[in-house]
Amino acid sequence: MSGLESYINHSVSIITADGRNFIGTLKGFDQTINIIIDECHERVFSTSSGIEQIVLGLHIIRGDNIAVIGLIDESIDSRLDLANIRGEPLGPVVH
Repeated sequence: MSGLESYINHSVSIITADGRNFIGTLKGFDQTINIIIDECHERVFSTSSGIEQIVLGLHIIRGDNIAVIGLIDESIDSRLDLANIRGEPLGPVVH
């Protein structure tokens, strides 16, 4: 059993190798960790204008592009004021 099976139907954050951050409900994955997430949105960080959320809906992310997958605590996430949070965008993963 993969460790990701316990994440099915839960909110997850996925950081990709190019530094993008996707939030959504994990719906499935395969043996190469290609990920299907529903109600997906990308969070785009900025040092000047807060966090922008781009709604994507149902989204597939290739497994070879995933750097980190983690569970989201929905009670904490819902209280965040994303418009007032500033941060540097993540850079790409360097091997």
